[in-house]
Amino acid sequence: MSLREKVEKALESVRPHLQADGGNVELIDVNENGIVKVKLTGSCGGCPMAAMTLQYGVTNAIKQAVPEVEDVQSI
Repeated sequence: MSLREKVEKALESVRPHLQADGGNVELIDVNENGIVKVKLTGSCGGCPMAAMTLQYGVTNAIKQAVPEVEDVQSI
């Protein structure tokens, strides 16, 4: 399984929580250095809590499932 596939699988675990609030997360890029770029969409895109959602929800889920990920960035 590729690094991108592992990250996408990790995102599937958090998507139901985001979708319950009218949002979602889109995987934009995963590079060979372990940098993941995501985009919060829907109501999550403009939410004042987006930074916390990214850090404590999305980033933690990815790093727990895919330890080789170095950083998760929102674009």
